[in-house]
Amino acid sequence: MALRDQDREFRHPFVWKLNEKFVQSFQNYFYRYVTRRLGADDVLFLNYGYEEDPPIGVPLSASDEPNRFSIQLYHRTATQVDLNGKRVLEVGCGHGGGASYLMRTLHPASYTGLDLNPAGIDFCRKRHNLAGLEFVQGDAENLPFPDQSFDAVINIESSHLYPRFPRFLAEVARVLRPGGHFLYADGRSSYGIAGWEAALANAPMRMLSQRVINAEVMRALEKNMQQWQDMTDRVVPAFLHGLVRGYAPARRLCQDLQRTGSTDYRMYCFGKA
Repeated sequence: MALRDQDREFRHPFVWKLNEKFVQSFQNYFYRYVTRRLGADDVLFLNYGYEEDPPIGVPLSASDEPNRFSIQLYHRTATQVDLNGKRVLEVGCGHGGGASYLMRTLHPASYTGLDLNPAGIDFCRKRHNLAGLEFVQGDAENLPFPDQSFDAVINIESSHLYPRFPRFLAEVARVLRPGGHFLYADGRSSYGIAGWEAALANAPMRMLSQRVINAEVMRALEKNMQQWQDMTDRVVPAFLHGLVRGYAPARRLCQDLQRTGSTDYRMYCFGKA
């Protein structure tokens, strides 16, 4: 089959949906595996990053500087509102680098990081020891918190893995207090955008702002591609390096962002009445 025909078949909506479910299942397993392989290397961030033109230039400590692009995605998403003195929940906290950075710099009263990956939560609890910062293992679609527990909920590059995304949005609204905010950044490929937009439009919160940030994510990927390649090489067995490098997630996303209409990456701010 010609490559063009293969691509056309892959992009048929039904085939794409089956592939999406497979990718979700694989990635949920893969993140546990990544934590086991990268925990000893102290990898704190798993998002693709963000950079503006001219550069955003967020002041960073020497210890934070190696993670500049990932931190900048957290910074731009979280600073859509003032988090000083607020109760904050991050759903999908990964290895906790964003939680630590936001706790240290934006000074919320408390910050709870939640993730489905128990190995990741164990890593976070050992690595990030800050007053007011805690980590909880749990499901994004069944948040283990009472109603109206938080002033803000943050979700960075995680929701594409949730099987029932509308259920997640309902849970976010449930745990937010009136006047609270949902601060959100993620991406979808072309066949997922309509469903994504419909779920967001029907969310029990009001959309206050949205931005397409394809250029900013692609710029960060291009500047940070060697670091992503090095991370891939540490995770993948050496005999598979040649095969995997061309299909690594960071490289594939960069290619998709370059193709107009293939993928959208967006940043949102929602408010709860």
